[in-house]
Amino acid sequence: MFRGLPLFPEAASTIAGGVDLLYFFLTAVTVFFSGLIFILVFFFAVKFRCRPQNPGPQHVHGHLGLEVFWSVVPFGITIVMFTWGASLYMRDARVPEDASDIYVVGRQWMWKIQHPEGRREINELHVPLGQPIKLTLASQDVIHSFYIPAFRIKHDVVPGRYVTMWFEANRVGEYHLFCAEYCGTQHSGMIGRVVVMEPKDYELWLGGVNEATPAEAGEKLFTEFNCVNCHQTGARQRCPLLGGLFGKDILLEGGRKVKFDESYIRESIITPNAKIAAGYSAVMPTYRGQISEEQILELIAYIKSLSPAEGK
Repeated sequence: MFRGLPLFPEAASTIAGGVDLLYFFLTAVTVFFSGLIFILVFFFAVKFRCRPQNPGPQHVHGHLGLEVFWSVVPFGITIVMFTWGASLYMRDARVPEDASDIYVVGRQWMWKIQHPEGRREINELHVPLGQPIKLTLASQDVIHSFYIPAFRIKHDVVPGRYVTMWFEANRVGEYHLFCAEYCGTQHSGMIGRVVVMEPKDYELWLGGVNEATPAEAGEKLFTEFNCVNCHQTGARQRCPLLGGLFGKDILLEGGRKVKFDESYIRESIITPNAKIAAGYSAVMPTYRGQISEEQILELIAYIKSLSPAEGK
């Protein structure tokens, strides 16, 4: 409806319509009450202006019905706003189980993207129509913000922290991609595009380049950084076996439990002594400054791919 109006970008995701409806509702409520207040202020200012035959208004000592009305009505409207907004938030926060994982790293001044099949992109994101896409985002340097207006999604990307977001495109086409957080002198040039393709065209595009998948690249890094020396079965094992561990709760020294997820793996690589697994010593060295965010994500992809039967 608003495709020709620059203030309203095309809605091209499954959640975009709901976001727009909530926005229009909030705008309508704001305009209605702003107009009502202005009209009443103007009306009473004219009606009760100072005149010789009307020296001043009469004092009103209270009206229970009026008090209840202007308390209950705004309360009801705010409850509607809260419930509507919370439902949209919860819908957007729950990533579908069949979502395809794509890794995104922001750095001055570009977005570096890698697909689970290995295809890499810079400032471009190709996705299939009708397929949920989960983005795992990280920053190499400063705060960035991943923003696709047509999908009505935006998330700040903070150094030292992983964030996830998801979307499902429902319209084929090309859409703007921005960094929505000032990140340096060339912030305005940190732009790109999202290309939504028919599934068969997307498969052809993926097959156009033969690159190592994140898990394959992570396996190579696992050997290069000598992780295999400690995370293996046998007499040399000094650290937990990683096969089948992802997504589970692990016991730490002191009795506390923590989920073995992307954030925990990253913290263990950068600050290995922060959370020590129960039964093991603090022998892992830090790799701070030796490994990039892209490489950490590749190691995570490899660890996620390990089965309980594997010895690493």
